[in-house]
Amino acid sequence: MKAGSPSLRIVVVAPSRHPLGQPHPGGLEAAVWDRVAHLRRRGHHVQLVAAEGSDFLRNSPAAFRLPPTRWPAGSSSDTDYPPGYLELAQDALDRALHHLSRRSEEVDVVENHSLHALPLRWAPRLGIPVVTTLHTPPIEDMVEAIHAAGTALGPVLAVSSHTARSWLERGVHARVLPNAVDAARWQFGPGGPDLVWFGRIVPEKGPDVAIRAARLLGRRLVLAGRVGDVEYAERAIRPHLGDDVVHLGSLHQRDLARLVGSSACALVTPMWDEPFGLVLAEALCTGTPVAAFDRGGVSEVVAGSPGARLVAPGDVEALAAAVAAIEGPSSEVRRRIREHATRRFSLERQLDAVEAIHRTAMVTDPSWETAVSA
Repeated sequence: MKAGSPSLRIVVVAPSRHPLGQPHPGGLEAAVWDRVAHLRRRGHHVQLVAAEGSDFLRNSPAAFRLPPTRWPAGSSSDTDYPPGYLELAQDALDRALHHLSRRSEEVDVVENHSLHALPLRWAPRLGIPVVTTLHTPPIEDMVEAIHAAGTALGPVLAVSSHTARSWLERGVHARVLPNAVDAARWQFGPGGPDLVWFGRIVPEKGPDVAIRAARLLGRRLVLAGRVGDVEYAERAIRPHLGDDVVHLGSLHQRDLARLVGSSACALVTPMWDEPFGLVLAEALCTGTPVAAFDRGGVSEVVAGSPGARLVAPGDVEALAAAVAAIEGPSSEVRRRIREHATRRFSLERQLDAVEAIHRTAMVTDPSWETAVSA
């Protein structure tokens, strides 16, 4: 918050499939966690609508606490919800938004990061500006809700130009505000002998492909991340674990940053059109180079980096060659990689932009329009 600017009263509506907390279940939750933590650090009064068990709920009304997600043993999923949970969560979210509408004079702006359409449907009648961030490819009921809200909907943001274009194809206009990285947490690392892959263990992230590339190189690969698709992990990952492929599971951010910063190269292997690719920015902030498939927003994230090589999606041999060409840079080169990344993904600069967007939304006509960045 800039000197002399009054603090804002913000309600953040979080995604509800997982609680916000460490170890972060995915990049979406990590990005929202950072947003809440640092807006509070800047002196803003931030309340949270999120699943029970999330951080930051202590100062939020009880009505903002959504049911906890309770997965049956060994059945965590990134595409479904525990049996019966979605209906409970939507009912609770509806009650939370109704509670918010009756206290609109106590809130300046709502930040909507939900993957449900309800906050969008409520936006025209909340009496509070709603700033929505699109973190994913288009979701049908969200598209319908945005069109139904029309000019009564507040600012819509997208995490990359790629994501903005994918929503524009469905008639949704969004301004681009990229994700950011807390460089104080993702600190410079010395590098090391092993390759690293980190993220959710799901087919669309392609950790099995990273294993194949590492074995072509005869290199040890360390995997880190939560299993989001148990059947896939049992079939495509577990049989390959051993001395040369290790899975450390979910790590707290501090330990994950230390692992990535102590690696020779990070493999990023999206098998879908990545909306952003936070792991790319995080790895580069530690000085660790990345070799990645060029899908979705990946090329935007690594643009201009001295520590990135992109190859055609799915080309394992090309990925292995990219690793061989870029791994093991000197300490000086690693520092240049970090400096470039921390300039591009400055959390402080992102927060400056967020504050400006919020203040504009508070004084702008609800027909506020957004435009896709070039």
